[in-house]
Amino acid sequence: MTGRDAELPVFQQHRIPEAILALGTVADPDYIDLFTLVTGDAGDWSPEQWARAAFGDVASLRAQFIWRVLLGMRLARRRSPDHVAGWRIAARGDNWITLAAPSWMLTGNLVIHIDGEHMSLATIINYDRPIAGRIWTRLSAVHRSLAPGLLRDAHATVRAKRH
Repeated sequence: MTGRDAELPVFQQHRIPEAILALGTVADPDYIDLFTLVTGDAGDWSPEQWARAAFGDVASLRAQFIWRVLLGMRLARRRSPDHVAGWRIAARGDNWITLAAPSWMLTGNLVIHIDGEHMSLATIINYDRPIAGRIWTRLSAVHRSLAPGLLRDAHATVRAKRH
C-alpha cells in the first residue's frame, strides 16, 4: 500500500441506507455491515473493477480458506466473467455490483457501491442454520478488523492497474 492510500479514511457505517440493503439478494439479513472508503477518484473505476481488485487481487489465500473451509461457501473454481473470486455476480448496475455465494449454513452477499467520492462495501448474511450465527459471530470480528485495509489496498491496486 502506498503512503497516500494508507491515509485514506475508511469508516464503518452503523446505519445502513435502504438503498444499499435493496442491492442484496437476502431479504431479511441476520448480519450486515458497511465500510466506506473516501477518495476523490472512487468513480474512476467500475464497481466490478473494484470488486475484482478487492476480492480477486487483494484478498489472500486466508480469505479463500475462510470462505471455502470455515464457512463452507460454494464458490466457482475457475475464473469467469460471471464470477469474482468464485462469488457469482448476482446483479449489477452503473454504480454497484452484488456478489452472492451460498454455503450449507448461510447465504452471503458482498455489495460494492460507488457514490461520488465514496466506495462502499456491504457484507450481508442470512443464517440458513442456527450454527451459522455462532460461527460468523467469531469470524465477523476478524472481517471487521480487515475491511478497512482491504478497501485501501483495493484502491492502491486499481490505481496501479491504471498506470
